[in-house]
Amino acid sequence: MTTRILFATRSAGKQRELRQLAASLPVEVVFPDDVGLFERSDEELLENADTFEGNARRKAEHFVRLSGLPTLADDSGLEVLSLGGAPGVRSKRFAAATENQDAANNAELLRRLRGAPKARRTARYRCVMVWIEKVGAVTHTFEGDCSGSILEEPRGTGGFGYDPLFLSAELGETFGEASAEKKHAVSHRGRAFQAFAAWLKAR
Repeated sequence: MTTRILFATRSAGKQRELRQLAASLPVEVVFPDDVGLFERSDEELLENADTFEGNARRKAEHFVRLSGLPTLADDSGLEVLSLGGAPGVRSKRFAAATENQDAANNAELLRRLRGAPKARRTARYRCVMVWIEKVGAVTHTFEGDCSGSILEEPRGTGGFGYDPLFLSAELGETFGEASAEKKHAVSHRGRAFQAFAAWLKAR
């Protein structure tokens, strides 16, 4: 029987990637809206932890309680060494809230790095996923990261978030330029999900 898994995210970009990543697993992927869990204002409080794991854990526990379904939640973001690890857990809301949040976040990142030499533009993406099967069950954590640097201007129109500015050290192109397949092979989310999928298959 196919396992039904709730992926606890409302991000269209993450939903698209998670559907692609889960395509080889014998699972039915659903998101909150699919099971009648529409967005509520109090969800903003779920991402107030100081770590990616803390945010992911809070989201997983929240949505498994509401849905009754095995739940996978992630929190992820960009860390720039010369900015003290910022935007980090605040990646989603790095700039003031606006209708085009990705563009505003990218503009804020470029502003803070204006004039910075290549050595100060080193960055990495990080992702932490937390899995919980049912309310009260032991949680399992999976992590992934990837290294690169921040360009002075965006390249490519693929991906989402900071992808057009993130030059992957392994691919030699931005995540905005890379195909979905190439990105998934080396990305923070791809690696975290690969670890989860390997664990799920081995159970």
